[in-house]
Amino acid sequence: DLALRLFYTAERVQPYQLPPHLRGFVDRSCRMLRMPFPRFVIIHDGAPNAFTYGHTPHNARIVLTRGVIDLLEPGELEAVVAHELGHARNWDMLLMAAAQLVPLVLYLLYRFVLDAGRKERAAPGKQRYTVALGAYVLYVLAQYVVLWLSRTREYQADRFAGQITTRPNDLATALVKIAYGLAGQDSSQAAGAEGGESAQRARARAGRSFKMEAVGALGVFDPGMARGFAVASYARPADANSPGPGGLDPAAVRGAMRWDLWNPWARFYELHSTHPLVALRLRHLAQVARSLGQEPAIVFDEAQPEGYWDEFVADFLVRLLPWLAFGAFATAGYVTGTPWLYALALSAGGAASLVKLLYSYPQGFFPTLPVASLLKKVKVSGVRGVPCRLQGRIIGRGVPGLIWSEDFVLRDETGIIFLDYRQPSRLWEFFFGLMRGQQLQGVSIEATGWYRRAPVPYVELNTLTAYGQTRRCWVYFFKFFMALAMLLAGMLGIAWMG
Repeated sequence: DLALRLFYTAERVQPYQLPPHLRGFVDRSCRMLRMPFPRFVIIHDGAPNAFTYGHTPHNARIVLTRGVIDLLEPGELEAVVAHELGHARNWDMLLMAAAQLVPLVLYLLYRFVLDAGRKERAAPGKQRYTVALGAYVLYVLAQYVVLWLSRTREYQADRFAGQITTRPNDLATALVKIAYGLAGQDSSQAAGAEGGESAQRARARAGRSFKMEAVGALGVFDPGMARGFAVASYARPADANSPGPGGLDPAAVRGAMRWDLWNPWARFYELHSTHPLVALRLRHLAQVARSLGQEPAIVFDEAQPEGYWDEFVADFLVRLLPWLAFGAFATAGYVTGTPWLYALALSAGGAASLVKLLYSYPQGFFPTLPVASLLKKVKVSGVRGVPCRLQGRIIGRGVPGLIWSEDFVLRDETGIIFLDYRQPSRLWEFFFGLMRGQQLQGVSIEATGWYRRAPVPYVELNTLTAYGQTRRCWVYFFKFFMALAMLLAGMLGIAWMG
C-alpha cells in the first residue's frame, strides 16, 4: 500500500467508481464465492496491467491500470479481474508467502553452518561443509519447486476465471492483447471500410489504442522474465485474414506464438520464471473452452518448419564462454600450482568476453524494421541480438506509473515495443529516468539497438535521438573496455612472471 502511494500514480477507488459492468460482475461473483468485495486501486497509466496482493480473500487488493480498463472489451476486463479473484479465492498469496519461507530457511541454515563453524569450530570441517553443501543444494531445489508452484497457480487462476465467467475465450483474447499486444484491427480503418461506426466512437477507440504502453509485470506476468513486455498493436491490412474473436488477426497471433512454442530458449526461461509462457496459457484456456462445449478462440495449428536447437546450443555456449575459459585455466593453475596459469585465465576470460560481446552486439548496419516484423522473429534470444533501427513516438514509461522509470515505450505505424535503456551504473539510469524521462513523453524519436526476447520481446537501446540530440547507452563500450582490460592485464601478468 505504501509503495503504491509513494512511488506510483495510484489511487484507491470505491466500488461505485468502477465501470458499472465490472462492479456488477465483481459483486455477483463475491456473493457467489462468499467473500467480501475486494479493495480496488487504479494506477493512472496507459499500460494494460492487473495484479493482486494481500494475505487472504478478506484483505485482497486488486490493482488495475487505466490502460487495461481502456484497452479491453467489457467481457475481457471481467475475465482478467476474475483471474485476480481466483488468486484471492484460492489463497494463492498466503500459499506463496509460506512456500517462499522454505528456501529462505534453507539458505539461512547454509549461512549459519558456515559462519558458526568458522567462529566456534563446533564441528569438524568436513562435516560442517557437508551440511552446508546439503542445505545449499536443497535451497536451490526448493527455489525451483516454488517457481513450479507459482506457475501452477497461474493455470489454476486461468481455469477459475474461465469457469466463473463461462467465457474462457475472453481471458484468452485479453492475454493476447496484453502480453503480445495484438489489439486487432485499427478502429478508424474499420469505420471507414464498414461505415457502421460513428466518427466519435472511432476517435474514442483510436484514443484507447493509443494509450497502450509497456506492460508492468507484477501479477499478470512474471517480473523476473524481463524488464518489460513488448506491446505490438497491429492494424489489419486489407488482404489479411478476417479478424477472429476480440477483433484479433489470427495470423498475427500465431506469428507471436511461434517463439514460445518453437524456440528452446522459451522453455529455459520458463523454468526460471514464476509464470507460464503465454502460448501455453492459451493452450490451457483452449482446453477449458472445449470442456465447456465452446470453440477455442486461439488455436495454433502451424507445423514447425525447422529445428532451433543448433542456435540454442551456440547461444548457450557463448553465454558460458567467459566462465569456461577463465575456469579452465584457473583450475589448471590450482591443480598444478603454476602461478602464470592464473594470469592466463584472466587473459582467456577477457578474450572470451570479447567474443561474446561481438556475438551478442552485432555492429555496423542497423536496418530500419517495423515493430510488427520484430515480434515474428524466432531466431532471437537474450544472447542473440538482432540489430534494428526504429522510428516512432515515445508514448510512455517502461514501468507504468513509476516516477523514475528510465525505460520507454515506442510506437510506430505497426505497433508498440519496450525500449530498454541501460547504462553502466544503476544510479545513472535512476537519475536519467527521474530528470529526463518525462521530457521524452510524446516525442518523435529514432532509436537503434538490438532486439531480444528473454522470453518477452524488447529492444536494448544503443542510441536514442530526440530534439536533434542523440543520447547513447554506454554498456557495450563499458563491457568492451572491461574485457580488453582483462585481456591486457593477463598478458602483462604472463610477461611479468615469465
